[in-house]
Amino acid sequence: MLASTVVTLRLDPELRKRLDHLARTQCRSRSFIAAEAIREYVAANEWQIEEIRNGLKEAERGDFATEQQVRRTLSKWTGRKRERRAR
Repeated sequence: MLASTVVTLRLDPELRKRLDHLARTQCRSRSFIAAEAIREYVAANEWQIEEIRNGLKEAERGDFATEQQVRRTLSKWTGRKRERRAR
């Protein structure tokens, strides 16, 4: 088993109640649920920050989409072709 450390945090009473309910529903400890939530939050934010950094590097290199590429992408989400498929 991996070593772990104790972290103390403050929760408002309503959030604590919801956390306890979720833990009971999943037959898990409050600590397990909180650690999993923090793990997912950290992973999502690390990914987002890395993507922002990558985008900034692309912008610094002048690596932008052409107007045609932008129009093609937008047409996938808007425009006549999409309207016809929805009918």
